[in-house]
Amino acid sequence: MTARRDIAFAGNGHDGGVGAVLIRVLAAAVLVCLTCLTPVAAWADDETTERLFVFKDARITESSGLAVSPTHEDVYYTHNDSSAAPEFFAVDSTGRTRARFTVRGAQARDWEAMAASTDPSTGRGVLWFADIGDNLDGAWPDVSVYRVEEPARLRDGVVTAVRYRFRYEGGGRNAEGIMVNPVTRRLYVVSKEFSGGVYEAPRRLRADRVNVLRRVAPAPIMATDAAYAPDGSKYVVRTYFSATLYEPSGRVIARVGMPELEQAESIAFTRDGTALLAGSEGPRSPVYRVPLPKQEPSARPTPTPSKAAAAEKPAERQGFTLTGALIWLGAAAVAITGIVVLARRTR
Repeated sequence: MTARRDIAFAGNGHDGGVGAVLIRVLAAAVLVCLTCLTPVAAWADDETTERLFVFKDARITESSGLAVSPTHEDVYYTHNDSSAAPEFFAVDSTGRTRARFTVRGAQARDWEAMAASTDPSTGRGVLWFADIGDNLDGAWPDVSVYRVEEPARLRDGVVTAVRYRFRYEGGGRNAEGIMVNPVTRRLYVVSKEFSGGVYEAPRRLRADRVNVLRRVAPAPIMATDAAYAPDGSKYVVRTYFSATLYEPSGRVIARVGMPELEQAESIAFTRDGTALLAGSEGPRSPVYRVPLPKQEPSARPTPTPSKAAAAEKPAERQGFTLTGALIWLGAAAVAITGIVVLARRTR
């Protein structure tokens, strides 16, 4: 909100206001770039990463959310991004669509993510669909998450949703990730920002009023999805370039390298929790299986490797792809140049 007020004042003749705001924004970008290149515990094994399947259904053009069925073996759920109908697809391990479901009582303003859990009282699966996209960072007074009981039979049909409305304690923001802790049953939303955060929903959700989301932990820059491990021991947050594993407390465990995708949007744990599933938007988009280490490495910063060690480990295995590193370095260079120019003009 501060930046918006500064810009408004600048429009009334305070040229220094614009310069100050832009300098702060560019400085933040530089800090983010440097943070992304800071050594952290990382793990990835390109030799065991495999393409699990490709979505074959021509109707799946912007797979934005991904979840593993809690009750159907080798079944995965996905939905399209914005400007789509409130519907989702059940897909098997070959990428073939088993069923398409329309969600009654739901709107699809900007569906960005989904999650799956199990109802402990019935043993049935529960699917959550997050209409939380807000590219204007606060344009919507509230956002919605829809709860749907997982269909018992995989055939085209209509399911009924319960709508839960949310607002952020600190004001509206854009988000693309949700996850449900399988132990506490708590719902979390992960924002997509330069200074992202993990937001916790109330323990008991109310459908008759707006629920408040409160920030409980930081999240990586521009997070595009998140998911909890089936045993609740950790969660993962992904970005366009990598994924980071966290303890439930929010402490970083490790960064995991991701396969390069056209537009990396979704992530989920396999049912046994031994690997991650990474998806992308686009027609006939692939889903990759990325195995996790049997024992996650320490999250303490690693010492600077020798040239010989660096030669043995390609950039992807440092948890940040070479392409991603070059992009961030380029962004940092542009930002630094902009800061210097603006600083001179606004003296």
